[in-house]
Amino acid sequence: MARKGTWLVLHVRQLQVRNLVLAVVNGTITLIVLLIAPLGLAAVLTNTLMVTGATWLTATVMDGVCFWLMPNSSIISPGQQPMTSDIERVSESLRQRDPWL
Repeated sequence: MARKGTWLVLHVRQLQVRNLVLAVVNGTITLIVLLIAPLGLAAVLTNTLMVTGATWLTATVMDGVCFWLMPNSSIISPGQQPMTSDIERVSESLRQRDPWL
């Protein structure tokens, strides 16, 4: 759970890559399982594509729900710089005081 005052910074591209990898992995597992079963090739391919698409859609919707529930979170576009959190600012000030950190 996020602490008050901290920021969750994620790039849109990172979220899309994660969702795509998740969908491809689920689709691959489904394809392997369905190729073992005595079904027609069209049924196997259709089912695999539907599982892949449903996984991607579910992961994308859940990202939106998570960001809606966490008011301190932000999604930044690839051109923007991420905002520095309180922890990063404190650690930077400690590094300036003590060079051994």
